[in-house]
Amino acid sequence: MIDDLWYKNGVIYCLSVGTYMDANGDGVGDFRGLLRRLDYLHGLGITTIWLMPFQPSPCKDDGYDISDYYSVDPRYGTLGDFVEFTHGCRQRGIRVIIDLVINHTSDQHAWFQSARTSKDSPYRDWYVWSDRRPANANTGMVFPGVQKSTWTRDKKAGAWYFHRFYDFQPDLNTSNPHVQAEILKIMGFWIQLGVSGFRMDAVPFVIATKGATVRKPVEQYDMLRSFREFLQWRQGNAIILAEANVLPETDMEYFGRDGDRMHMMFNFHVNQHLFYALASADSRPLAKALAATRPRPVTAQWGLFLRNHDELDLGRLTKAQRDTVFKAFGPDKSMQLYDRGIRRRFAPMLGGNRRRLELAYSLMCTLPGTPVIRYGDELGMGDNLDLPERNCARTPMQWSTEPHAGFTESDRPCSPVIDQGAYGYEHVNAAKQRRDPNSMLNWTERIIRMRKEVPEVGWGDFKVIATRDPAVLVIRYDWRNNSVLFIHNLAEQPREVSFAVGLPDDAGDLLVNLLTEDHNRADERGRHKLLIEGYGYRWYRVGGLDYLLKRSDIDTESPRASRQRAMR
Repeated sequence: MIDDLWYKNGVIYCLSVGTYMDANGDGVGDFRGLLRRLDYLHGLGITTIWLMPFQPSPCKDDGYDISDYYSVDPRYGTLGDFVEFTHGCRQRGIRVIIDLVINHTSDQHAWFQSARTSKDSPYRDWYVWSDRRPANANTGMVFPGVQKSTWTRDKKAGAWYFHRFYDFQPDLNTSNPHVQAEILKIMGFWIQLGVSGFRMDAVPFVIATKGATVRKPVEQYDMLRSFREFLQWRQGNAIILAEANVLPETDMEYFGRDGDRMHMMFNFHVNQHLFYALASADSRPLAKALAATRPRPVTAQWGLFLRNHDELDLGRLTKAQRDTVFKAFGPDKSMQLYDRGIRRRFAPMLGGNRRRLELAYSLMCTLPGTPVIRYGDELGMGDNLDLPERNCARTPMQWSTEPHAGFTESDRPCSPVIDQGAYGYEHVNAAKQRRDPNSMLNWTERIIRMRKEVPEVGWGDFKVIATRDPAVLVIRYDWRNNSVLFIHNLAEQPREVSFAVGLPDDAGDLLVNLLTEDHNRADERGRHKLLIEGYGYRWYRVGGLDYLLKRSDIDTESPRASRQRAMR
């Protein structure tokens, strides 16, 4: 049944407690304040909240340097406040997943502080050490241009420790069975407090072998199965959403051939080619990326996104493709980061062009997978390029025209609110857009509602329908005796296209527009002819609106055929 796998058809909303809501007037968000904003999220229609790290941390890396996995940072509240928050979400039918940051800890974590003291410390082997500086210490940096090494000498320990990320984030030795057992305890702890799963940070690094003698890391995929098994035992419908920016030929290793590893993965491959399609008005590389990431077990799902809290990584594109995206969306060096990506928010990348923004979000919501929306993108929030690195796109949520955008009563917010220019909070805020029926916020609410009414996207098989115009992408989804079809014009100029839906007999003769009254009938040859405005999009249900009566309770194809289709 549809509800058995809740992550297959919904909308995930990503937020940071510290930049989303402040309740104490101290400039830092907390769970009591966030609880008061749940009705806003419920009205928006999202089904899942993804919380960025909120555990105790020195906050040198926006909370990803965790110093205690079993508590809440006092600035955000208490464990009791967190449980009240998850309970409030459950009352509104909203699930909560949280970041699981287990590749590294803060150097202030008690484990590392103990490990530094002696080779006899029970936590010494929880980290990765070398008596001498490894020969490959200047390779493998996650943040090139900012990070200078992956090994740092600790005077107290008298040894070098490995850190794939910043030097204040020593890597855990995840090959150590005791570390793996602790990871399971961490997951079990938060499951008991009401979360429905985890967004696992930096998964390829978590499962890779580490050490001074490791020349080519080996991925320990069986570790993923252990995580999955533990979750199913503790809470059968809990999930793991993996952050794994890997090549398509590796995807099945993360999902598991039998669907026994990760439940979900972010589709970075499609994301990068989606941005190239938006920059070049050429959908062909995007169609190839969709085909390349098509194989996945029936129970698995992709997470589709436009922008997230990190830079827009373009490392999978060719140099020519990357240069095209840079020229269109991040031409200045101040807009680029780590020699591979763009650090801007999405709205300013597109110059605030409303038609183009709608096109992009419509496309994201209709690609194979579950949409993931970054907080503030429903308003078209901007960025502050004066802030360092990725912080430029992590400014506080803009609620109203009150001081500091209604985020805090403190004179010193945790991060400066955008208060100047076209994206300043006086122009872009939730209160103003809520009252405007034509606002980006209300458009997003409507598109989320419609996305949840087309489960074919989340559950069905898809086919890219050929057109003679590379600027126009046409995709059809089929699931349980129903079909939907989506058309997107990536070009600024209007396009006229002709195509056949590709279903037998006259099943594709009628296309019912789900967003307007502009329906379409095929000609005597069974072809549809459409004129689509620049940056235009169409959502169609194939056939009449009696689709619920036609929907079967089971997949009509044989189990073997279904498995072969899923593995293609």
